[in-house]
Amino acid sequence: MFLSIKNIPKVFWSSESPYNFKPKPTTLFFLILGLILFGIGEGLLIVSTAGNSPWSVLAQGISLNINLSIGIITFLISVVVLFFWIFLNQKPGIGTILNIFIISLMIDLCIKFIPTPDNCYLQILLAIISVLVVGIGCGIYLISNLGPGPRDGLMIGLQKKSNLPIAIIRALLEISVVLIGWYLGGTVGVGTLIFAFGIGPCVALGLFLVNRIFN
Repeated sequence: MFLSIKNIPKVFWSSESPYNFKPKPTTLFFLILGLILFGIGEGLLIVSTAGNSPWSVLAQGISLNINLSIGIITFLISVVVLFFWIFLNQKPGIGTILNIFIISLMIDLCIKFIPTPDNCYLQILLAIISVLVVGIGCGIYLISNLGPGPRDGLMIGLQKKSNLPIAIIRALLEISVVLIGWYLGGTVGVGTLIFAFGIGPCVALGLFLVNRIFN
C-alpha cells in the first residue's frame, strides 16, 4: 500500500526535469495547487495552537541557546539543509523558489482569516486535518517534479541513499528534529507530535492518491 512507496511517481503532467523553467501550464498549475495546500496545512497547524511544527520547535530550541531570533535560525536551518543537498544529489527548480513565497503567503492568510477553536478537542482535530492537507499538498507538488523545498529535498535524498520507504524517512526526520528541539528547550505540544508522527504517512498517502488518480 501507500506506506511502502519509495519513489516520487511520474504522471502525464510531471516535468521531465527540475531544471525546466518553461513548464507546461498543467504542470505549473499542479505545482502551485500543491504548494497552496501545503501552506494552508501549515497555517492550520499554527491556527490550531495545538503545538508548533517540528522544525519550529528546533528553531526555537536553538534560539534559546544562542543570541539569534527564531526567524534567523529558521533561515539558517534552511541554508544548512540546502547544503546537504550537495551530498544527496538533489536538484532545485522553480518549485524550490515558489515553495518559499506561496507557503509563507498561505500561512499568513490562514492566520488572518481562520479563527482558533476555543475547544481543545477541535484544536486537536484541526491539527490532524492540517497534517492531512500538508501531506496531500506535498504529494501533488512533488509529483510536478519542478524542484522540492529544502526539507522535502532532504527527505527525497535520504530515501534514495537508504532505500527506505518515504513514510519512514519523513517520520524519522521529523521525530529526530522534535527530539533535538525539545532537548534544547523548544516547546512541544500535542499538535507537534501529531505532525511529527503523521506527516510521513500523509505524504506517502498524497503521493499514492495522485498517482492512482492520474495513472
